[in-house]
Amino acid sequence: MMRSELIEARVSVIIPARNEEANIARALRSVAAQDGVREIIVADDQSEDRTPQILEELRPEFPNLKIIAIPSLPGGWTGKTNALATAARAATGEWLLFTDADTEHKPGSLSALLERAEEGNVDLLSLSPAQSVTRWWEKAVLPLIYVNLARRFKFESVSDPKSNVAAANGQYILIRREAYERAGGFEAVRAEILDDVALARKVKAGGGRILFLPGAEWAETRMYRTFGEMHEGWSKNLFVLFGGSLGGTLSALFDMLLVDWLPGISLLLFGIWWLISLGGEVDFPQTAAYGAAICVVVLLFEQFSYWRAVSRLGYKRGTAKYLVLGTPIFAWLLWESARAHQQGRVRWKGRDYSREALDKGEG
Repeated sequence: MMRSELIEARVSVIIPARNEEANIARALRSVAAQDGVREIIVADDQSEDRTPQILEELRPEFPNLKIIAIPSLPGGWTGKTNALATAARAATGEWLLFTDADTEHKPGSLSALLERAEEGNVDLLSLSPAQSVTRWWEKAVLPLIYVNLARRFKFESVSDPKSNVAAANGQYILIRREAYERAGGFEAVRAEILDDVALARKVKAGGGRILFLPGAEWAETRMYRTFGEMHEGWSKNLFVLFGGSLGGTLSALFDMLLVDWLPGISLLLFGIWWLISLGGEVDFPQTAAYGAAICVVVLLFEQFSYWRAVSRLGYKRGTAKYLVLGTPIFAWLLWESARAHQQGRVRWKGRDYSREALDKGEG
């Protein structure tokens, strides 16, 4: 297939937006600059900030922009799945690109990825975009979370048709319309907190092919601007991402203990052993040298492994030094997420995602 045919306007870009005044203009401009865009559909999900006004101000700049105002949230839906499904019903493209309002698309990304999907006969292509991190807590937590998710949802396993592992990242999902409809669309996963992973599972279970890629060269996302937003966002997602059970949470914490805390534990045990050894007949200088050497080797190995992992995901290599700070915060966020789900008090952007609230919906 010729490249000129690939970049015809065949893609409907769909962006759900709830209180996205800080992001929506940048996201719109980045997708409007892509080759192959047939239309851009923004589903304004009852925003309470300046998002609707900004969209109206931008309308003259983008002739192919469609704005859909979501009037209410019906029972049995999350806000995002309702917005995405509503926009998808209005789309006319052969391909649908679902992307978040906080995601910026790099020049030429859509045509390159559409070509890759077409040539590989892929039904759903998803990216794990680069994550923009500027503050210390972002550098400490976000790379560590995504490294752990990459361990759980390996890109190679998700992309392997023989594997039953399926995943996608809602920040970038490019899907054939026929594959989307065959899977039941977002209607089929309407009450799922992790709607992106749930949709990917539907596609793969139906025989569709998935390609899941590290996406730093094609897109970048700024997820959270405050520590409170990060706490609320990951409290909503982490428990479900790590199995949705207390057993899965404890298993993830145990893995973290072995992989990320092992160097610190080694140092602690060495310190305890050294104090005990002071009372016995030992060659302290030699023993201390051996113990210090072991700890240094463990620390260097751990740092190198983490450095390689964050580099693959597009983070600057310097973020690896924040591992020691990120590990306890990540563990706390995971536990907070488990507690929130168990107590039925999950919230995001002013909405309650307890089972009762999902069943009730909004007027």
